[in-house]
Amino acid sequence: MTYGSETWSLTMGLIKRLKVTQRAMERAMLGVSLRDHIRNEEIRKRTKVTDIARRIAKLKWQWAEHIARRTDGRWGRKVLEWRPRTGRRSVGRPPTRWTDDLARRAGIRWMRDAQDRSLWRRARGGLCPAVDVFRLR
Repeated sequence: MTYGSETWSLTMGLIKRLKVTQRAMERAMLGVSLRDHIRNEEIRKRTKVTDIARRIAKLKWQWAEHIARRTDGRWGRKVLEWRPRTGRRSVGRPPTRWTDDLARRAGIRWMRDAQDRSLWRRARGGLCPAVDVFRLR
């Protein structure tokens, strides 16, 4: 379910859909119906599966570190640094970019910080597992 998720631009709607799908899969694994009225916390204790939002945040954090440390000139890093020539954006709220989440959590200069592995891993310990932005009720 998380294949390629480190490259997604995560929105709250997408995360909510992923969580719903994960809960449905966990219920199917246990053979539990919604009519059984078993709480999600109880099902999570039984399956011992990691929350999908935490897993995706961890994968994204690791991928960002990998891309930032690349120096061989491949297109992954160039795509992150690319800005459109026209400068025009569509009317309304601009779409979420992949780097917006990292810039909000790790700071504007996240790419420079990710060059240092020990610093980046310490920051991940403080920022990534909390995933308070992704908690949906």
